Amino acid sequence: MSTDTIRSIRPRPHTIVVFSDLWCSFAHVAVHRLHETRNRLRLDDTIEFDHHAFPLELFNEAPSPRPGTDSEVGGIAALEPDAGWHMWTAPDWSFPTSTLPALEAIQVAKDQSLNASATLDRALRRAFWHDNLCINNRRVILDVARRTDAVDTDALAAGLDDGRARVRISNDFRLAREVGAVCSPHLFLPDGSNFPNPGIEVTWNGDYGTGFPIVRSDDPEVYQRILLRAAPA
Repeated sequence: MSTDTIRSIRPRPHTIVVFSDLWCSFAHVAVHRLHETRNRLRLDDTIEFDHHAFPLELFNEAPSPRPGTDSEVGGIAALEPDAGWHMWTAPDWSFPTSTLPALEAIQVAKDQSLNASATLDRALRRAFWHDNLCINNRRVILDVARRTDAVDTDALAAGLDDGRARVRISNDFRLAREVGAVCSPHLFLPDGSNFPNPGIEVTWNGDYGTGFPIVRSDDPEVYQRILLRAAPA
């Protein structure tokens, strides 16, 4: 499905559309669970993930505050420790002030394949949440891509340099509101069903950036149900 034209979400058969941001700890959990559950169900060659940007800094008209992400490591990491987490220990000045360049790179990789895009998406999440890398830096993005086996780094660099996917982020920002994507992550399936922040109910003690998240309930088994709904009959 092209991201160059605003349209209603109608995923291709056996494809799950994922609206998310890289700054979002809940999306880090969701993407980890999608990949791990797909692998466990032996559906890696059957179901694809089509990533779209849910750019929080455009919705909030501000970058994500580091205290907010720090508090999420403490409150959310226990849900899926193997996704990869680490309190930010790199220099303060290297904390990314934007995820737009990384989100753009994920869209550029989609020109190669949905698998390349999804692989880069997952690698960039781990680079931020676990490795504490500045994922708005071009060199970091390309280094992360180079360490995967699925992304043509030269083609990615060319796409970043000519800006071919930049408009797709703005389009996704508008598309998210048109189709009713309400949060990061929000999943859309070919059968018309959709799942905001699947399986997790959370509240906040205090405001984001000064308070902390409280998980009221968590049902990781929802990912099996989601993937089976998207699988062939």
